[in-house]
Amino acid sequence: MAFEPSDTLALKILVAGGFGAGKTTLVGAVSEIRPLRTEERLTEAGRDVDDTGGVDHKTTTTVAMDFGRITIRSGLSLYLFGTPGQDRFWFLWDELSQGALGAVVLVDTRRLQDCFPSVDYFEHRGIPFLVAVNCFPGARSYSAPEVADALDLDPGTPVVLCDARERDSGKEVLVRLVEHAGRVHTARMLETVS
Repeated sequence: MAFEPSDTLALKILVAGGFGAGKTTLVGAVSEIRPLRTEERLTEAGRDVDDTGGVDHKTTTTVAMDFGRITIRSGLSLYLFGTPGQDRFWFLWDELSQGALGAVVLVDTRRLQDCFPSVDYFEHRGIPFLVAVNCFPGARSYSAPEVADALDLDPGTPVVLCDARERDSGKEVLVRLVEHAGRVHTARMLETVS
């Protein structure tokens, strides 16, 4: 039996960000398969650990990961791995990030400080990422340059506005990430050749 290479390229993408930023929502909105979710109910025992300020309506939290898949175009699929948002689950991030093409850092501007650890994580590991501002209803709106400035992002790090509940909006975020990561990886390869 001869080996025949698959004509479908599958890329691994992380969806990260702070607690309650909409990671599970984004993965669920864009996934063409029923997403795998590892959500558990918030309990009284976690009240002192989980800061629910600004997301008081939140009743569950991801304790391992979310997983979904989306076909961007014929021959190109993305495997989405949503990371847990609280620091107590961050020991999973190193495993989840292995082999990732890039990452989406989902941001809630009402809790902007919650995304700094995600930004730092990807910057320090050299994993290409973009910041996707989840535009929550009723939240004050900011432009992409304002958010980039507030986060002190490296020049060239894309910032896009999105609605994590909307499939087309989420898909556009993922397309922009793949394009950005492709440029970053190509530039790195060219540097090693020079």
